[in-house]
Amino acid sequence: MKNKKLISLALALALGVTSMTACPVSESSSSASSKTSTAAKNGDFKYGEIDIPGKDGALCGAPIYIAYENGYFAEEGFDVNLISADFESRKIGLNNGTIPIVNGDFQFFPSIENGINVKVVDGLHEGCIKFAVNPDSDISSVEDLKGKKIGVDEIGGTPHQVASLWLENAGISADPSDGEVTFLPYSDGNLEFEALANGEIDVAALWDPLGSIHEKAGDVKIIFDLGTDPYFAGHFCCFLYASNKVLEENPEEVAALLRAYRKAQEWIYENPEEAVDIIINKNYASIEDQELAVELVKSYGYPSAAEHSEEWDKRVEGDVTYFVDGLSKIGYLESDPAQFAKDIYQKVDV
Repeated sequence: MKNKKLISLALALALGVTSMTACPVSESSSSASSKTSTAAKNGDFKYGEIDIPGKDGALCGAPIYIAYENGYFAEEGFDVNLISADFESRKIGLNNGTIPIVNGDFQFFPSIENGINVKVVDGLHEGCIKFAVNPDSDISSVEDLKGKKIGVDEIGGTPHQVASLWLENAGISADPSDGEVTFLPYSDGNLEFEALANGEIDVAALWDPLGSIHEKAGDVKIIFDLGTDPYFAGHFCCFLYASNKVLEENPEEVAALLRAYRKAQEWIYENPEEAVDIIINKNYASIEDQELAVELVKSYGYPSAAEHSEEWDKRVEGDVTYFVDGLSKIGYLESDPAQFAKDIYQKVDV
């Protein structure tokens, strides 16, 4: 059964969209804010110019945007270019070290098993995915999904794997060859929402903010929220992954990057309204409802400075193990779970 699921997933991945981003929406463009550090102004960057994928994020990409706009990357010695990068670009960049770090979900775990040379080095946030149905739909729980069509952004992506875990834990096979559910990929969330409205799919698995925007407008009802579902609540949905090459050759660079991300997380925790102002004004996310955006940002569990302690690292490691176990049980990983979880996580002394 496990091998059959792995083969089915591999075939699906070959047919699906190749993006490996977390929380993908439209591209944005920006320039560093006036808060950039003295080092940045003088052009004195210890680690020089680097590329970080950061133009494909929604609200949950906030730490990248804030680290860039508030000058935290610059303070830590980086002249950062925020880029758009599909799966192949990320894979090449991570493997050769030209992209030192990316944010991504547990969708990366099977890809690591298949040869992407990265390790989990930190946790970024919780939540940010919702499953929506039409307001008059009779679907209200996972038990109602048997025989239904589910829209996702990509086969093998995070919404697809979240749905697979949700289904399998309820005794419904997510394996396409079993025919109990059908997954249909849509490269754009708006197209997925249109497919739901037109009856082409029964359920739309949507990244924030799109699902929340339509929920507030009354266009959909939400049957699943990653941030509140008992299996997923309180666990990271998004991690930070560092290039093995950079970790081995220059671990201080990874530590400096994590300090920048952590400064951003802590600033967002203290200043969610100001963070949303920056995100909206700089066009990083497709949302105009500031009140809703603040509510969502607060729900992602960005940590305070006090939370960034030894217990934080233990939590990251624990969540890696948690999702490795979950993906192993439904056949998406074939390695020994305990050893694989140990192999793919690396604590970095920041």
